[in-house]
Amino acid sequence: MILTTSLRPRDGSLFAISDLHVTTPQNRVIVEGLRSERKADWLLVAGDISEDINDVEWALNLLTKRFATVVWVPGNHELWTPRHGPQQWLRGTHRYEQLVAKCRTLGVITPEDSYPVWHGTGGPARIVPLFLLYDYTFAYKIAATKEAALERAWAAGVVCSDEFMLHPDPYPSRAAWCEARVTETERRLAECDLSVPTILVNHFPLTEDPTRSLRRPEFAQWCGTVLTADWHTRFNAAAVVYGHLHIPHTARRDGVRFEEVSLGYAREWGRRGGSRALLRRILPIQEL
Repeated sequence: MILTTSLRPRDGSLFAISDLHVTTPQNRVIVEGLRSERKADWLLVAGDISEDINDVEWALNLLTKRFATVVWVPGNHELWTPRHGPQQWLRGTHRYEQLVAKCRTLGVITPEDSYPVWHGTGGPARIVPLFLLYDYTFAYKIAATKEAALERAWAAGVVCSDEFMLHPDPYPSRAAWCEARVTETERRLAECDLSVPTILVNHFPLTEDPTRSLRRPEFAQWCGTVLTADWHTRFNAAAVVYGHLHIPHTARRDGVRFEEVSLGYAREWGRRGGSRALLRRILPIQEL
């Protein structure tokens, strides 16, 4: 199966997708068919390729052969430490560093690399891959404090698997790791030439707004941090690309496009009418 994208621009397009979950056979077949018609296209992969590092490497290696440049950010699944198998000793920052090292051998751009500038159609735009995690502060609907929200989620039986498999070592908590990532990323962004618009790429949404569509609001606390609520305006974003929610859509806030680009699981994309139009074009802008 070959999934192509109809392209008009002479200089290629900037595409995005996330939540490929290639461990599942149906999704692996889809990823095997992903390709574009023009060699100049770039692809942003916004996390959750797989919880298995070997599968992450397989998918990124395949995509680098089909796109001129691939940019990757980690999702929570890539950071899981499996309870069984050869990767159970990789935890926290050590696991993330191993993923970054794999990407560098493949020529894939990560949040640890210099932010490249897209000079193709719709550019220039600085591509900013982010790794920020979450700090349980997206709890607007269920409790006044993040501690109470977490307690309520446990009571309701709506608990993210991260609580069991995403270890923050050497940080004392995932929230502390998130705070450190936000602080360092803010420093790097402050040093950028913001006269060039940015494309902010993160696995988790940068604002709470998208989580209002969740069927179980208890899950929102594992979806981001309020510390990034104004980043789309502070850092001159032309678009914000994210995944995690498995609710693909386009929205605007403060004049900025927010693109949720998840593939999700077969039961989800099946309800949406199948796996067509998988790649979301970020640049050039295609207004509906």
